[in-house]
Amino acid sequence: MIRLNPKPLPDCRPMLNTNDIVLVDSYGNETGAMEKMEAHRTGRLHRAFSIFIVNSQAQLLLQQRAISKYHSGGFWSNTCCSHPAPGETIFQAAHRRLDEELGFDCELTEIFAFTYRADVGNGLIEHEHDHILLGHYDGVFCLNPDEIQACRWMSLAELTNDIAVHGDVYTDWLKLLVRHRLPALAEGIEQLRQSTAKSRFTPSTAATRC
Repeated sequence: MIRLNPKPLPDCRPMLNTNDIVLVDSYGNETGAMEKMEAHRTGRLHRAFSIFIVNSQAQLLLQQRAISKYHSGGFWSNTCCSHPAPGETIFQAAHRRLDEELGFDCELTEIFAFTYRADVGNGLIEHEHDHILLGHYDGVFCLNPDEIQACRWMSLAELTNDIAVHGDVYTDWLKLLVRHRLPALAEGIEQLRQSTAKSRFTPSTAATRC
């Protein structure tokens, strides 16, 4: 079930400078900070994360980015992706962005990180050390229209096949991830499925504000 949430709830957490992102070296070690758009104009390597939410049918939640996004607007991608602000951990940022974009939160696990570089148009370059996070969720979510214009569920096999046929509608980072790290992603999803099955009778830690 999807519900549109045109008016997100007020954020009572401490203010973060989300206009800056964290620069890293080739090993993922922090080297400084830079204004987000400047980092993307100059192609500086920075820290990022990509979240894949999986339901009980082992389907991935995909989002279509809002057309107004500063790059890759209208393209289909993974559930949520963004950058931690300086002083913010990967998991703090990931939980924050899940709530801001989709109106829910759930447990997340990092399965690997990879580095990629892609020209994403508008004179911008994505050069990211990207932490891949997995989570399980079956509940309601609320789309923030400033971030997302649509969502859908697809199995990993369906996604892989669709990218092969309709690759021009997907973000560069998702295509690179599927192309180069598909076995690791599939293994992570299977491990999540098994752990979820073992704990299906325990209380859920997922939360939604819808």
